[in-house]
Amino acid sequence: MKRRNFFKLASYGGVAFATVVKGTRSLAAIPDPEKFTLPSFDFATIKIDRQGLEKERTYHSAKLYIENLDDWQKLSMVYIPPGKFIMGASAKEKYSSDRERPVHQVKVAEFLIGEYPITQAQWRNVAKLPQINRELKLNPAHFKGDNRPVESVSWLEAREFCDRLSAYTGKQYRLPSEAEWEYACRGNTRSPFAYGDTLTGELADYASTYAYASETVSPYRQGTTVVGNFMPNTFGLSDLHGNVREWCADPWHENYHGAPSNSKAWNQGGNKAWRTLRGGSWANKPSHCRSAHRSGYPESLLNRAIGFRVAMDF
Repeated sequence: MKRRNFFKLASYGGVAFATVVKGTRSLAAIPDPEKFTLPSFDFATIKIDRQGLEKERTYHSAKLYIENLDDWQKLSMVYIPPGKFIMGASAKEKYSSDRERPVHQVKVAEFLIGEYPITQAQWRNVAKLPQINRELKLNPAHFKGDNRPVESVSWLEAREFCDRLSAYTGKQYRLPSEAEWEYACRGNTRSPFAYGDTLTGELADYASTYAYASETVSPYRQGTTVVGNFMPNTFGLSDLHGNVREWCADPWHENYHGAPSNSKAWNQGGNKAWRTLRGGSWANKPSHCRSAHRSGYPESLLNRAIGFRVAMDF
């Protein structure tokens, strides 16, 4: 029987848009943006100084694509515009390393990325779908809570999640590339953090008993928090500097020598048994929560500080 795509009209902020509903689907691209108007949402973010004090508040608007996972559970994806940015950190950036160098310019194509890391409720919904390559546990997370990020999942399991979601929706969901992730995290900034020269416990979930600059430290939460609990960056994304570290598509490379100048995953060379992790977590000191910080981890292993968010071409 021929496969068909089914769409329904929904609304967000009073704007109509299309989402895919239950049914049998074949892979399809997001409709042409000239024919498909994404709804937008407004939000504020701040810049802080080295003392962690607010020095500027700015207001922004971002576009959303909403995927219906079932009648109740949704996945919100933020539209990231195309652009160029300087990837990595200079030797002058405090606690930076040669893993983040050489700095290089990257041209980024437009894409969609999860507004938050994948939650446990979203994971459970997709984990119930037919298996593609491997089994998925319904409740793998150590820190339980439907709206907390899923963690304790390997890169291979995160890929399986993307494959099942793609088969279900007819869209090609994937893990973000390392370049896409850093571009999205920075939000057109060059400072160590999207919020400025340091980080505070009011802006992210990390080991906040440690200071990066001259900010006042705060109590350590010792676990994950509900997603979206902190102020977003200028692109409208939350939890990039804490909560969970996030899997990226790229094999692990020890540095940026030979890195591509586009935003595609760097699949040439590297250690393909390891994958790149970006972003800080509830367990990390602020130095590991910087926009440029990166590390590698075996793709088959899991950790209660590691989760992921999904991406999609637009």
